[in-house]
Amino acid sequence: MMTDKAVAAGAAHVRTYLGTPTDLAHEAVRDIAAGLKAVLADVFALYIKTKNFHWHMSGRHFRDYHLLLDEQSSQIFAMTDPLAERARKIGGNTLHSVGEIARLTKVADNDADYVTPEDMLAELREDNMALTARLRAVHAVCDEGNDVATASLIENWIDETERRTWFLFEATRPAFGANS
Repeated sequence: MMTDKAVAAGAAHVRTYLGTPTDLAHEAVRDIAAGLKAVLADVFALYIKTKNFHWHMSGRHFRDYHLLLDEQSSQIFAMTDPLAERARKIGGNTLHSVGEIARLTKVADNDADYVTPEDMLAELREDNMALTARLRAVHAVCDEGNDVATASLIENWIDETERRTWFLFEATRPAFGANS
């Protein structure tokens, strides 16, 4: 049986072993990596939800919405590796399991057997807006820690996420002059 001291020594060894040279302060690395890990959990959850809705799309706008969600899911998935690698590059760690994703994500599951296309798009719009807010919060942590490179990546992801939000909004906007 390992003592608490042995466990702590082992954890310190792992941190040292996985550490990466950086000029960022230890506290900045810790806080930025934690933020990136939380965003990564949201990104994985949003990817799966977007694919779920893509697979279960129906109705008269099926083709357009199906293709829109396929495009958006690809863009979301493309964020995963850069997010994880950025955390490692600065000396932090990243996600280890699906369980960790479930614990960290703020994206709610939708396991309903049927969701209307309009509700799918509205839910994804809200999820993308929430992701934008979380990205902005991590950007602020990067600014505090003087991590310009991570902040720059996040700025691009904010722009992409805002674009997805815009498209989802426009796809569900009532036609001009339509009665609401």
